[in-house]
Parts: sequence; structure tokens; C-alpha cells
Amino acid sequence: MNKQSLRKTWVIMLLLATLGLILGAVNPALAQCGGRNILAKNESEMRILSVLDDIRVGPCTDEMNGRLLRILAESTQAKNVVEIGTGNGYSAIWLCLGLKTTGGKLVTHEIDPEQVVLARANFKRAGVENLVTVVEGDAHRTVAQLKEPIDILFMDAEGGNLDFLNQLLPLVRPGGLILADNMRKPKPDPQFIKAITTNPNLETIFLNMRSTGISLTVKKN
Repeated sequence: MNKQSLRKTWVIMLLLATLGLILGAVNPALAQCGGRNILAKNESEMRILSVLDDIRVGPCTDEMNGRLLRILAESTQAKNVVEIGTGNGYSAIWLCLGLKTTGGKLVTHEIDPEQVVLARANFKRAGVENLVTVVEGDAHRTVAQLKEPIDILFMDAEGGNLDFLNQLLPLVRPGGLILADNMRKPKPDPQFIKAITTNPNLETIFLNMRSTGISLTVKKN
């Protein structure tokens, strides 16, 4: 990775650290969902955002995390994104909003067959099915199939983050990003937090800690 690209990654991290302070201080009552007409740049985005609005099942702060994922995908020009824990496809669709700009792709792993069916239907509704590959099965095993360098790794499974990190960190490119949801609640794995905060080759910040929390880690080399 050249110095210019690495410098760009650090600028993004600095901006997001500032954003984390802002989000941490904001009154939740001010973080209301909505504003779809402002976000949508064209009819395609309006379609995607309408689906996101329809399938959102968590609190409004989930939308903040979604916007963060989109910003990161676009700003890093991500081409290969890996998600662990597809669920109903909510976070994946936010990532696809960014990948539509970069021309990238998403590989998402899900163990629950019912969630796989639901997510695929939501991807089709949003018109992003061509950007997503859904891998059904136990991600602790299926991630072993991954071979390409990873630009962004997003972990949103129910536990197991440390194993996913150990397996996939060698594939994350220098300057690549690693994100993990639920860093405040439910209780995160202290061993995972130790791994991303004590490794000298990783730099980590925590965002949106007034809500469920999300970690953002950059691989330095």
C-alpha cells in the first residue's frame, strides 16, 4: 500500500473519531430516522432506501451504523467486502449503496436458512442482488473458502468475533478496515476487544457507544 493511500485511511479514521465524539454526545431524541428524500441521489437510491426503511427492525441508531458502512465503502473505494451475519440484509444493503459507486462486491455469511431466504428477497427488492453473494452455513467454516484480499470486514454475528478476526486478518489488506457491531451491548467479548486494541498492527476506535456501539479498526501493515 503506498503512502498516499495509507495517509487517506488515517484521515478517514481521524474524521470518524470526531464523528464518534459527536454521535456520543448527541441526544437520542435528535437522532430521528427519516430524511430519505435528502439522502437519495436518484430513483435507484430511493428504491434502496425505501426498502431499508421498511425492513429496519432495530432502533434508529442502526441507521447511523448503516450510514457509516456506506461512507466507509465509498470513501475507501472498497472492491471486496465481507460480512459475517447477514440477518435480514439491512447492513448489507447499506454496504451495497457504497459498492454501487465503487463497483465492488459483497460476500455475506449467514447460518440461519430462514434469514438467508429473507435477505435474498430483500436484496432483490432493493435491486442489489447482483452485488451480493450469500454464503449459507456456519461462518466459522465457510470463511475458510475466502481467498481474495479484503477491503472491509464487517462482523455482526452472535459471538465468535475473535475466531473470525484470527481467520480473516491475514486477508485484510494493509489499510483495510475491520468493523464489529454490538461493542457496548449485548456484552462484547473482552478477548476480542483486547485483540483489536493491543495488536501493534491495528488501530481501533469505538463509535456510537451511547447505543449498541461499533468498533472500527484499521490494519496498518
